[in-house]
Amino acid sequence: MPRLFIAVDLPGTMKKNLETMFFGIPGARWVALDQLHLTVRFIGEVDGPLFLDIKNTLEEISISPFDIQLKGVGHFPPRGAPRVIWVGLKTGKPLQLLRKKIDGALLQIGLKPEGRKFSPHITLARLKNTPLQKVADFLSANGLFSQEHFQIDEFKLYSSTLTPKGAIHKVERVYYLNE
Repeated sequence: MPRLFIAVDLPGTMKKNLETMFFGIPGARWVALDQLHLTVRFIGEVDGPLFLDIKNTLEEISISPFDIQLKGVGHFPPRGAPRVIWVGLKTGKPLQLLRKKIDGALLQIGLKPEGRKFSPHITLARLKNTPLQKVADFLSANGLFSQEHFQIDEFKLYSSTLTPKGAIHKVERVYYLNE
């Protein structure tokens, strides 16, 4: 069964800029540049007929293109041993509206909303046995990270296959924003 998520890709120049931060954390498994994305909605495993319904219902989403900006860094979970390093977003209502429209479309075909609050971010690294001080040093050194705004004019439905070397993502369909 396909494991699905909906995401927005980053421009290549943004990915290259993020790559400059990929050092200084022992035990970090940095995300491959071609895998960097902003997950708008995780769906999970679905069967064939539901997969087709998802592909088709997302076609109905209508929203104008909008700008977002990468800004700041942090880690998950916010308390306890960090497992993920991320870069945040300075977002506004358009990204929230896209998320809301996606949730509404998926609800119409029987998929319940995610149980957790939408926290827009781009995962940079997954951590294992990383000294807390090294994470603190990274966050301190990159705390003022900021990129120029860039336009979002599409989102994508991805399938994901988990392997021992990490997830492999495949674009299943591209949806262009227009209203």
